[in-house]
Amino acid sequence: MDRDSRQATAEDVRDALLARDDMVRHMGITVEAVGPGYARAEMTVRPFMVNGHDILHGGALFTLADVAFAYCCNSHDVVTVASACSITFLAPGRPGDTLTAEAQEIVRKGRAGITDVTVRNQDGDVLAVFRGNSRSLSGRVTEGQAPPL
Repeated sequence: MDRDSRQATAEDVRDALLARDDMVRHMGITVEAVGPGYARAEMTVRPFMVNGHDILHGGALFTLADVAFAYCCNSHDVVTVASACSITFLAPGRPGDTLTAEAQEIVRKGRAGITDVTVRNQDGDVLAVFRGNSRSLSGRVTEGQAPPL
């Protein structure tokens, strides 16, 4: 498959996932760019995302990173889910910040994959680094097949 075909596949996957992804809509996350083994998502820190310290709740930041991870892992149009994830929080997000999570597939071998995600604010400061391990299942994302439970 040539580069143009793989790019078109990644875009079709993004569109299929976005149509079914209520969490992305609820959080106000936008998937700005996708490609084979790549995704970039953005989110503005809204008041409901802030914790008792008046900083971005870690779960909201994790969600943004996880969205970029998911769209990256699924960009090949094979249903793929997380098998493990870790995140290191490096700096706080603040109300009104615009955050960008950039995901890059590091390796995909057989059904296993590793993807790194870096989350930055509008000034380019790194707020978190996320590493996700993925597992490919069966089915095509664009066909709307859910993974078996």
